[in-house]
Amino acid sequence: MEVFDFNKIKAYPYAKRDKNILYSERNFKVRIIELPPKGKMPECEMNSNVVFFIIEGDAQVKINDEQESITKGQCLITKPSTLSITTQSGVKIMAIQIDAASMEKG
Repeated sequence: MEVFDFNKIKAYPYAKRDKNILYSERNFKVRIIELPPKGKMPECEMNSNVVFFIIEGDAQVKINDEQESITKGQCLITKPSTLSITTQSGVKIMAIQIDAASMEKG
């Protein structure tokens, strides 16, 4: 068992995003994404299901051709897709990735 205090966790910039992984197993990964005001996470192809939970701030998440705004306390769940994230005020997100292939196997 591990306990994480999201109020104290600081994230590395996007270029060092692999250091933001808090927990990783074969088909499951938890990471922190933190973007400064007017920050952007570039478009990327996600091969996993992802849960984005907003810890602080707000963000606009573009998934394929749809866009949704989410704010502190909300979460967004998506299947494998092309996605990007932007923020005007800054945001801290917990992202939980679950391998889509492992979900199909049950």
